[in-house]
Amino acid sequence: MRALFKTTLAGVFLAATIGLSFGVSAQVLSLRGDRPLDAADDMAPDRHKQETASGGFERSWKLQPPTIPHNIDNDRITLKENTCLNCHSEANFKKEKAPKIGDSHFIDREGNKLADMNQRRHFCSQCHVPQLDASPLVENTFAGAK
Repeated sequence: MRALFKTTLAGVFLAATIGLSFGVSAQVLSLRGDRPLDAADDMAPDRHKQETASGGFERSWKLQPPTIPHNIDNDRITLKENTCLNCHSEANFKKEKAPKIGDSHFIDREGNKLADMNQRRHFCSQCHVPQLDASPLVENTFAGAK
């Protein structure tokens, strides 16, 4: 009796899953259009130029990390090197006329103030991103609070 129940339950689950997948797949549109997956190899992504802004870009919400207002193509961030610090470190920011690393980058997860930048903040481009003049991939109606 148990085996019959398990088999019936598995069959119902399988039928529901197949039915849902056919219903959903008809609505999903690929970013590559009608091209099959194996033909997408020759489609190089569009290359967009990074936007620059003297004084930086306006933030969309209060705690948004500042976006990068300059080209970062030649910058390197590895485990041993971070070229962002050449301009934005406490020692160099005045000389380079660049914004200093935020005070929050000198606090560890327990709230203790550190003498040097917290290594959890070493990879700047996880939060700070350059701006591109590119069309959005999907419609976006986000409006930040002013």
